[in-house]
Amino acid sequence: MSTTRPLSPGDRGPESGAAGPGPDAAPASRQVRRLSLVGQSGVVPLARDFTRQALHEWGWLPAATADRRAAAEDVLLVVSELVTNACLHAEGARELWIGSDGKVLRLEVSDQGAGNPAPRTPHRAGRPGGHGMFIVQRLCLDWGVVRTPGAAGKTVWAELAAPA
Repeated sequence: MSTTRPLSPGDRGPESGAAGPGPDAAPASRQVRRLSLVGQSGVVPLARDFTRQALHEWGWLPAATADRRAAAEDVLLVVSELVTNACLHAEGARELWIGSDGKVLRLEVSDQGAGNPAPRTPHRAGRPGGHGMFIVQRLCLDWGVVRTPGAAGKTVWAELAAPA
């Protein structure tokens, strides 16, 4: 897991910018959804519902097996944690971007914050709060932070394996 490497192997690339590629930039096999969260209320449930709908459209849900159901639940939990973290620590979430190439599902949450998210150490499982990035680290293949030079805020990304 990485918080220092700004781009992952499946990253959209520096030419796409923090706002993401235009509709013509994604390969035909890549499925993409984006949701603006600016000015919205109840952004965590809104983001989860939006993600759940994308998972339905992409065939992850309804899940035929327990493993597929667990994979979808992991995606929804990671979305909740990333959006919650942006709301609590980064002046609110601006946008949720979801992309899948059939093998890896990438989540991105952009915000206005200056800080770097990181799992709290030492992690104290029995205490309330402070578990969000620890959960992201445990459930994801990889995750990190992308900043655009000269622009406020950042994008926190996380990647999960598609169910087999």
